Amino acid sequence: MKKVSIVIPMYYEEEVANECYEKVSEVLKGIGDKYDYEIIFVNDGSKDKTLEILEEISKKDEKAKIISFSRNFGHQAAVTAGLREVTGDAIVIIDADLQDPPKLIPKMLELWEQGNEVIYGKRKTRKGESAFKLLTAKMFYKTLNALSDVEIPKDTGDFRLVDRKVVDVINSLPEHNKFLRGLFSWVGFKQKAYEYERQERFAGKTKYPLKKMLKLASDGIISFSNKPIKLVGALGIISIVISIIILIYALISYIFQLNNLSAGWTSIMVAVTFFAGVQLLSLWVISEYIGRIYDEAKGRPQYIVDKKINFDK
Repeated sequence: MKKVSIVIPMYYEEEVANECYEKVSEVLKGIGDKYDYEIIFVNDGSKDKTLEILEEISKKDEKAKIISFSRNFGHQAAVTAGLREVTGDAIVIIDADLQDPPKLIPKMLELWEQGNEVIYGKRKTRKGESAFKLLTAKMFYKTLNALSDVEIPKDTGDFRLVDRKVVDVINSLPEHNKFLRGLFSWVGFKQKAYEYERQERFAGKTKYPLKKMLKLASDGIISFSNKPIKLVGALGIISIVISIIILIYALISYIFQLNNLSAGWTSIMVAVTFFAGVQLLSLWVISEYIGRIYDEAKGRPQYIVDKKINFDK
């Protein structure tokens, strides 16, 4: 019998933990005649009652397994930890907030049985999300695909079903700051979009405020493109051209006395402000890449596990 593994990252999800378990296990029990299954909850350093609730669930259901981090390491680290522990032939990544309905899993399994190796959820609608978030998400995917050499499907998240061999490839990659939805596109294999309507959160608040959204966007762009560094070079060339134009203008103004400004004032102010901005922007872009190199060079683990539950059963 084939086995399905469900990976669910959890961060301050005490309001939805039980409902999430009930919905997911209900779906999996409904296909229990075809598939064995396991549910791997990854507690990403929650300080509320999330872990306590998960521990109670694990006591009554040995198929519910728990990985608990020593602190918060982030959503991508939590998913990565789950992927490294799965034992299934097909692996589903889904968030705990129930915006991505667990009832879609059987249909995704049908597509997997047809030979598709990555079935990624593509959102037709996104209920309960602000206009600002919808706009920034659209801008992010347009920017990322414009800069990246790998086409990353727009209107997608981490909700997907992937074949075991794809997970093995992802697990073999040594990157520290992983942008998983980009990596799943990068590795290739036979991919299939599955369109669905994304629901509102069952309860609680989003765990992706603007700061974390910007971090995720930064991970995606830097992980899959070196074009920002090339743009820095282009800015340097443009700056040199502009400085030459300013110099020519200053010489012509001096020779023909075209204005009454203090000599050199315009050229100095424009040059100083413009080049200072270009230099700071260039340093910021380069420092982002150097920072990632530094993270990789340190060789620290992506996360630290405090405890595991039910993995010996």
